[in-house]
Amino acid sequence: MSCHDHQAKVFLPLAHFILIQVVAFLFLGPGLPPSAFAFERTEERERCVDHDPLRRPFFGDLHVHSRYSFDSYISSQRNDPWDTYRYARGEAITLPNADGERTVVARLRRPLDFTALTDHGELLGEMNVCTGEAFNLARYTPLCLMTRSDIIYLQFLAADWWKNVGIDRAGSDDRAYVCNLPGSDCPEGLGEFWGNIQQAAEDHYDRSSACSFTTFVAYEYSDAPGFRNLHRNVIFRNDRVTRVPISAYETGAHNVPELWRRLKAECIDSPSGCDVLAIPHNPNLSGGLMFPDPASREEAEARRFFEPLVELTQHKASSECRFDRLAGRGLDTTDELCTFEQNLTDNLSSLGVVFGEMRAPEGAPVALEDYGRRNMVRNVLKDGLLLEQNSGINPFKLGFIGSTDTHSATPGAADEDDYLGHLGRRDAGYRNVQDHFEDNPGGLAVVWAEENSRDAIFEGTRRREAYATSGTRPVVRFFAGFELDPAACEKDDFVAHGYAAGVPMGGDLGAAKPGQRLRFAISALKDPGTPGHPGTDLERIQIVKGWVGADGQAREKVIDVAGAPNPQAGVDPETCAPKGRGHPQLCSVWEDPDFDADQPAFYYARVLENPTCRWSTLQCQAAGVNPFSPTCEQQAAVATEEAQDAGAIGDVYRRCCFEEAEQPFYSPTLQERAWTSPVWYRPPESTRAQAD
Repeated sequence: MSCHDHQAKVFLPLAHFILIQVVAFLFLGPGLPPSAFAFERTEERERCVDHDPLRRPFFGDLHVHSRYSFDSYISSQRNDPWDTYRYARGEAITLPNADGERTVVARLRRPLDFTALTDHGELLGEMNVCTGEAFNLARYTPLCLMTRSDIIYLQFLAADWWKNVGIDRAGSDDRAYVCNLPGSDCPEGLGEFWGNIQQAAEDHYDRSSACSFTTFVAYEYSDAPGFRNLHRNVIFRNDRVTRVPISAYETGAHNVPELWRRLKAECIDSPSGCDVLAIPHNPNLSGGLMFPDPASREEAEARRFFEPLVELTQHKASSECRFDRLAGRGLDTTDELCTFEQNLTDNLSSLGVVFGEMRAPEGAPVALEDYGRRNMVRNVLKDGLLLEQNSGINPFKLGFIGSTDTHSATPGAADEDDYLGHLGRRDAGYRNVQDHFEDNPGGLAVVWAEENSRDAIFEGTRRREAYATSGTRPVVRFFAGFELDPAACEKDDFVAHGYAAGVPMGGDLGAAKPGQRLRFAISALKDPGTPGHPGTDLERIQIVKGWVGADGQAREKVIDVAGAPNPQAGVDPETCAPKGRGHPQLCSVWEDPDFDADQPAFYYARVLENPTCRWSTLQCQAAGVNPFSPTCEQQAAVATEEAQDAGAIGDVYRRCCFEEAEQPFYSPTLQERAWTSPVWYRPPESTRAQAD
């Protein structure tokens, strides 16, 4: 049974979904805006048999690396683009263990609906020269030899070398010296790998009427000045793409607007039918540089066009908001749920933990007052409202997705209880707990679309009708409007009514008429899980509101609108089995009692599941170290000694025994969650003009 068949079986008894929606559409369709259920077809393919005019949720991953990325290859990972897509479709692939031996069999429990392979564009040619089959002198240089080595010390040296000649210095014409040796044609190697990426996407794209799997030609733009992460995942709509990836070598460092200009010139304005968007990387490690104020209106409009989404969560932690448990305060928030999957530092040196110790000075913890405020997306959204007050355009209208950022060619591998790591051998086996304790399995991108095709899903992302999950698969719908029925949750045509009377997640609300009330209809179904691995009950639904007050200051608040905190829900400390019950579904229509038609605002929904054990807790327990045990430290010492006898270096299991009360963010349990893209309310122009 496919993922969607299973979800449909859950949905129908609980109302609101596929067949009921279609019937409702047939009877109520004339009352709905026709443009809401149409998308432009730009490619030749068979029509999908499974087509729902009221849209379905498709689960995917838009941040994925194969061995074509330098940081994947130097981690003994050898799966190529074709292997990556095979994994996404549910086939088994082989990964390296902690010793670099490719012996670990990995397979998804549930295939994905769509995937984009996003290998680093900056070093594709260099990696081809170093790792390809063609003879050239570069293959025998120290850099290429270390890159191909399975000796971990040499791999670390290669990683630092590639960082210095590539990602950290991208934008300079001074490329890696391996490109300058006889027979070492980096542009030719780039062209070959880029062609392979396109061919693998075509080979795995189901153009038949079954529409079982969708691929996107894509790459990662990997600028990182000072190791501050400004990466973007560049996703093309169809098979008409730029001649080569536009990388930071072409744009110059710290110059994302030049990426937009080149994408416009070489894709959007080309006569080929090319279309593209860029998704900012999870911004928590950007050192506050990811979202600067636009330098001009042109730049603000380019950001709005090319970047409708942001990656809110992935394996390098999450970026919704930040609350420091030890400090008892947050980064412009009082929301205590903002401890969720936070990294201690604010730059890519977070990856500098080796053999249990942070080896990079820049990877030290960053105090809350020194942490980039716009590393957190909720703050970016609030600042977007403020910028619109002055310029008339909000440059930060960002919808949400999650992804994995796997460097192990394992898109969608986001299960806490089956997490094999995302960095090849560097976080395989015991190394995951030892060196990557702050990382996690990552999230998923969910897009509401009429069918599983490139055009339909791409348009869903562009209109921001998408949501992020922390790795599980709850099904969430969110509508906002002035005409929503307070009894919408009792309607069989919940979805049709939502579209007719409001806008879905990602949408814009028109100005309110005098006396109108703003309502929100939110429905969530728990992840149905798989045989032997049931999904977790839901705890509650919250709505997060951000607005600009009469004093011109941006504010936020979080409101529980369905369900409630349940102190009886938790886990068995010995087995991690869930305790206490939650909800298989939640639905609510909430009316904002403080809605002010003169105040710009955004709203998004956050869906929380009951607590479960974090991946690290499960892996610690599997090694005989129980984070809940009063003798955890003694257990860790024994397990570490056993690991060292087997070849491990350094303290392996000490982190298993972190005390939650002594950590700013860590907990041995977590609440998986989903975040819908926001909807935005903009006051009438006359009101705004007076406010300005």
